[in-house]
Amino acid sequence: MITIIRREHKTRAYLLLYISGKGNVGRIRSIQGIKYSKSHQCYYLIEKEFPLKRLENRLEKLQLEYKIKDALSPVARNLLEQYKEYLLGKRYSKSTISTYLNFIQNFVIYLNEKPIKSVNNSDVRLFVQHQVKNRRYSVSTHRQLISALIHFGKLFLDSEIDTTQLERPRSSSYLPLVLSEEEVIDLLRSTRNLKHRVVLALLYSCGLRIGELISLELFQLDIDRRQLFVKNGKGRKDRVVILAETLLPLLSNYLTSYKPQRYFVEGRPGEPYSPGSVRKFLKRSCERAGIMKRVTPHTLRHSYATHLIEKGVGLRYVQELLGHAKPETTMIYTHVAKKDLLAIRSPLDTALERFTKSDTKPLIGPISGNLGRY
Repeated sequence: MITIIRREHKTRAYLLLYISGKGNVGRIRSIQGIKYSKSHQCYYLIEKEFPLKRLENRLEKLQLEYKIKDALSPVARNLLEQYKEYLLGKRYSKSTISTYLNFIQNFVIYLNEKPIKSVNNSDVRLFVQHQVKNRRYSVSTHRQLISALIHFGKLFLDSEIDTTQLERPRSSSYLPLVLSEEEVIDLLRSTRNLKHRVVLALLYSCGLRIGELISLELFQLDIDRRQLFVKNGKGRKDRVVILAETLLPLLSNYLTSYKPQRYFVEGRPGEPYSPGSVRKFLKRSCERAGIMKRVTPHTLRHSYATHLIEKGVGLRYVQELLGHAKPETTMIYTHVAKKDLLAIRSPLDTALERFTKSDTKPLIGPISGNLGRY
């Protein structure tokens, strides 16, 4: 028996297929485009690419029995609608709302029709343990999960959830990965497609976030003043960044060749490009350039900030160009900037220099005078 459950995740609808009986696995795998999720322990399809009706026809041809089950009860859907309205009232971004809704959708499914008035911190703790263990959440995702649950507790005050007892794990203190200037040039030279090259050049030269690039519209470009107006960036902040002078011929060539209608970079005419597509061609370009680092679009933003600091640009200006709300966020780049670090000599260099200058004979045997060698 195959149980089909429709689930939404980050604005996409999926069809989850839970299988009872090992004999059905081989026939399920024959369905084009089907994939397996370890975290959900089921097979799944993207509904837009493989509609439910088509799936039903396919299962009937494979002579497999199936039933369609709604993942959410009317009560659960009502809770989610209230939660969504609450987040909209907080004026959170679409991305944040989508992420939090996905967490809470999993939570209400986990509760399995338990009345909201009897939901307590023990339920929250067991749910968090289940999610972190089975889905192998990173620390940052774990923190987002707790934030979503805190909002849930604050909204439904008739529950027994004490939000003051919900603690986020301490955030990790990782240094950002950056490319050298030479690697950036190699990356751009290895990107053969004009549209792809101008996207990567803009991400690096303006320090844009991937979401800012995808939503960038043509009116935000001011070629004459060499400025780019970043509208409604993270934290609902606007800012102005400078277009690189060397980028202007590439921009002109791209705009003349592709003639975008609304967005700077478009998938279909008048529609924004896909972030996943950017990540795919960035990976291909890194392979061609021989770059072994794990590079993402945000790596180019990290590299932009680090290179500015290495060139002596003040932290206050870098903070403004990046659109950071707090200077502490910008200061992380001082830890990876090599401008001052390169002036520090390794003790190995100074030790070898000292002994090679003071003794004309080659260094043969111990020179420390340590008695332990006798």
